[in-house]
Amino acid sequence: MRLIAFAFTAILLTVVAASAQRNVTPAIERDPILEADAMRNLDVAWQGFGPARKAYKQVLGRFEETYAAYPEFSKIDEFLYLAGMSSYYLSKNEGKQKVNLNLEREREKYDPQRLRENAVAYLSMMLERNPESKYRENAEKVLKELKPAGQ
Repeated sequence: MRLIAFAFTAILLTVVAASAQRNVTPAIERDPILEADAMRNLDVAWQGFGPARKAYKQVLGRFEETYAAYPEFSKIDEFLYLAGMSSYYLSKNEGKQKVNLNLEREREKYDPQRLRENAVAYLSMMLERNPESKYRENAEKVLKELKPAGQ
């Protein structure tokens, strides 16, 4: 009888432990060094994005560097917002860092149509990853302007 009770208890504990493990959401392991570097890039990007600097090329450079090295950054949605808005503003040739379409390098990277497409991609991805973002309203407004009707 004791053997049956022991076996029953062992089976019960195994089932409970297995079902408890299924409910655990796997945590994303973040590299503390990459996270710190990405946070520094985000801070610099915010400084460049602000009304005093309007350095949208700089913001895009910081975003591209961070996204290429560490797309799992905990605040990548915030960076996507900055990249989307910077692309949008540059497509209208706004900001203090002007686009010179006479230079081949700039023409390829900062073509207004390409910048608008990038803005749509970045802002859409930001909303997809963080639907409750505090930047949602502004992102949706810009997306509505950039996306043709019916898309």
